[in-house]
Amino acid sequence: MSNGSAVLDNVDGRSAVARRYRDILNELISDLGGDPSGAQSAIARRAAALCVVCEQAEAEMVAGGVLDLAEFTTAANSLRRLLSDLGLERRLKDVSPSLASYVASRSIQEPQDSFRSSSATNQPVTVDHTSGLAKPVASHSTLPTHTPEVT
Repeated sequence: MSNGSAVLDNVDGRSAVARRYRDILNELISDLGGDPSGAQSAIARRAAALCVVCEQAEAEMVAGGVLDLAEFTTAANSLRRLLSDLGLERRLKDVSPSLASYVASRSIQEPQDSFRSSSATNQPVTVDHTSGLAKPVASHSTLPTHTPEVT
């Protein structure tokens, strides 16, 4: 069941913990390429929750509190396994066009000849594809000739 933009039902998303959970979840989903499967989403949500739990335990310890080592180790190991299931490497989002859209875009474009004749001079020209300007091609009649001197 979709709950719109809310990450969790009946939770005020403005708290620091909720914002941190949402940030971690968004980062994990981004690392998956932005379009996770249902299973990947479920694992990412559990991983985000465990990450927040571990961060809270670390903050408590640094503030001088007591760290339940068994509980922390269990959470950290579970987090590691979930992250391992998701894959620890980032995946690039696939932005390549589909075959149909590529073919459609190619059929719309006018084919460009790289070798055309100039209508005014009937001399061949090449088209500079970076500027779109036609440039005459040097032909045998326009090349400088060199005649050897006889001595």
